[in-house]
Amino acid sequence: MDIRKELFGEIEGKQVDSYTLKNDHGMEVSFITYGGAVTKILAPDRHGRLENVVLGFDTLDEYIKHTHYFGAIAGRVAGRIGNARYSWNGKTVELTPNEGRNHLHGGSVGFNRVIWNEEKVSVAGDRASVKISYRSLDGEEGYPGNVKVEAAYTLTDEGDFIIEYQAETDRDTPVNLTNHSYFNLSGDAKSPILNHTLQMEADAYLPLTDTNLPTGEIRPVEGTPFDFRQPRTILDGMEESQETKDGYDHPFVLKEDGSVVLSHGGSGRTMTVETDQKSVVLYTGNFLTGERLSGGGTAGRHMGLCLETQGYPDAVNHPHFPSVMVKAGDVYRASNVYKFAIVK
Repeated sequence: MDIRKELFGEIEGKQVDSYTLKNDHGMEVSFITYGGAVTKILAPDRHGRLENVVLGFDTLDEYIKHTHYFGAIAGRVAGRIGNARYSWNGKTVELTPNEGRNHLHGGSVGFNRVIWNEEKVSVAGDRASVKISYRSLDGEEGYPGNVKVEAAYTLTDEGDFIIEYQAETDRDTPVNLTNHSYFNLSGDAKSPILNHTLQMEADAYLPLTDTNLPTGEIRPVEGTPFDFRQPRTILDGMEESQETKDGYDHPFVLKEDGSVVLSHGGSGRTMTVETDQKSVVLYTGNFLTGERLSGGGTAGRHMGLCLETQGYPDAVNHPHFPSVMVKAGDVYRASNVYKFAIVK
């Protein structure tokens, strides 16, 4: 196990670092302190060939320029908050609207747009880990409270990539964090993700309004294009209904200890996502606009998909959804494991 630290770039004189975690089998995970963005995951295919299975860029300028949250931490609250406001204890909290009237992924300067600080670097036994932190100040993007946030990235020798979050606040505030990596298990974005096979332990999903906000309904997946309880390709689901013809950008309600399995037959790669979060948003890269990627590929439409493990989107405006409010003195925690393997 090994960790390599390098300078990735600078913003207004502030250094942005890159960390690469490597196990004894050659698998590597790289991320940068700008937005905590995962820039590269090198995973083997059935022939042992290591290729990048996430979309990313080579330079800091590209991460600053583009707005698709490639690999980044989305927060203070991931997903959309309707009309950029919510009520708590009889008071209305106004947030920054950055997608029409709505608030998306923490606002104009969310956690994806800040430089995180190194907290701890460790290699012990079969694990390599880096912990980073950010202090979100009271009033940032409209949110109340000073929040100390930590994110720990760990790679194991078995090929598990683990992301763990922790947050503490001095005032009641919502916290709902996710990683926004775009996965493409074909390796080096050789082909769109439409032929990827997906299986999710999710019996229900959240229907959306025309502005991609949850309607408040929790609807069973049975008999819908949202039924991935048995493995099916992304394209198969998209072709089933007008509702999904352009792709998915929908929250799925995970069963307790439910997992998600993504696989690609051509490469033999599989990725199992295990999480303690209550939902996962499946986004199939419907609005990617042809950005040039590291390795020379292009991030065209449907060239990557996100599995955004999180609490329910817009939960602050739906009292019957599980709450994402963190009270002063309490601790928010979330854990996500990405298990990479090969089907021979």
